[in-house]
Amino acid sequence: MESIVLYPSPAIGHVISMVELAKLTLNHKPSLSIHIIIFDAPFNAGSTAHYINKVSATIPSIIFHQLPTITLPPLIISSSPHHETLIFEVLHLNNPNLHQALISISTNYTISAFVADFFSACALSVTHKLNIPAYLFFTSGASVLSTFLYLPTIHKNMTKNFKDVDTILQIPGVPPVPAKDMPKPLLKRDDKAYQFFLDCSINWSRSAAGIIVNTFEYLEQRALKAISGGLCVLDGSTPSVYCIGPLTAADDRKSGSRGDENHKRPECLTWLDSQPSRSVVFLCFGSLGLFSMEQLKEIAIGLEKSGQRFLWVVRNPPPKNEALAVKKQTEPDLDMILPEGFLERTNERGFVQKSWAPQVDILSHDSVGGFVTHCGWNSVLEAVIAGVPMVAWPLYAEQRLNRIFLVEEMKIALPMVESEDGFVSLGEVEKRVRELMESEEGNSVRKQTFVMKNNAKAALSEGGSSIVALSNLVKTRK
Repeated sequence: MESIVLYPSPAIGHVISMVELAKLTLNHKPSLSIHIIIFDAPFNAGSTAHYINKVSATIPSIIFHQLPTITLPPLIISSSPHHETLIFEVLHLNNPNLHQALISISTNYTISAFVADFFSACALSVTHKLNIPAYLFFTSGASVLSTFLYLPTIHKNMTKNFKDVDTILQIPGVPPVPAKDMPKPLLKRDDKAYQFFLDCSINWSRSAAGIIVNTFEYLEQRALKAISGGLCVLDGSTPSVYCIGPLTAADDRKSGSRGDENHKRPECLTWLDSQPSRSVVFLCFGSLGLFSMEQLKEIAIGLEKSGQRFLWVVRNPPPKNEALAVKKQTEPDLDMILPEGFLERTNERGFVQKSWAPQVDILSHDSVGGFVTHCGWNSVLEAVIAGVPMVAWPLYAEQRLNRIFLVEEMKIALPMVESEDGFVSLGEVEKRVRELMESEEGNSVRKQTFVMKNNAKAALSEGGSSIVALSNLVKTRK
């Protein structure tokens, strides 16, 4: 029986994207068996157990395989401040386990293709030995892909750290990028994360049979033209690129311990039912994004002063010296972390949700008219599909790049502007939220987002660009 093997990064957003790729592929070719190889992250990357169990129970053609847990030595854990480094280290150490898993699968199935998350370029050495065609699945957009493909060229032409220069990078297919807005793991050349990403960029163009991207052509036309024209890979050939997005999914991650066993509708959705159409600003910052106590209070006061209706997902501030939610989070005490009297004063027009919210359901609700987001790509695509304009407030990973592309290239977001130390003032929060909901600039972004919504739907319709790309991808394996 013919099979495709998928190898996602362990973060919940990456796993969901891979599963959606599997579903789309099965719709196109139901006879396939799809095997998804998963492994544990060396930090809290968000629980996937409930989600995986649900997929396994409802789609028998998708089979999950769990690799043995890798425990990193303390020296490796302390070698870089970036969680991406730890993922790369685990992936390298997992190669023997991956090799064994592929051998085991191939005893009963014919593996026609292997699709690795873009973090997993090191896995291509395993598939090469086993003579399995390997593809990369880029879970961010084509504009970020063009940036990463061009990284070896930038590396050759620059000797200083991105964080130390005011240089504007000219990258094919995208607006000018300030060096300091490059992804955080790339800001220091001597950081292990930088070398890992550089090696990935080189390996992508040398070893991959193709690159699958979770985007659609209309959203990122200029970047895709630059990539397909060979402008981003100067020392080698560019693999074929297949845009098969937007791939998103309903958020099924709630565990039984949080009350979904009787399928009760979340209170925040009931609250939205009572709000006017397109009147609510939704604020949510991903599975890893956290704010300091000072920043939370600034957001609260800014929201209050804006006079806008809002639904805000609030999590506890991080422990000292931690910027991301890489450890299990406790339920926040809102009275403790928000300004005194804030909840009472905004009770008529605001709803504060603790820790987690059903983001897809919220964005698709008629009452939601704006989205303040950390610019994670899954969140961006969910907003596009729902036709909800954004305020872009990046926190980590490639999100500062996404802000540039959302604001300047796609024109579907307004920028949240930080001070030099990354802090956002209450005045900026007030200004941007009000601007999104009331100004001509906000209305322009809203109209453009609606255009993108229609084109996203068209891309996944029969004969649409993403369906055609998927068909061409499947044909390459015949």
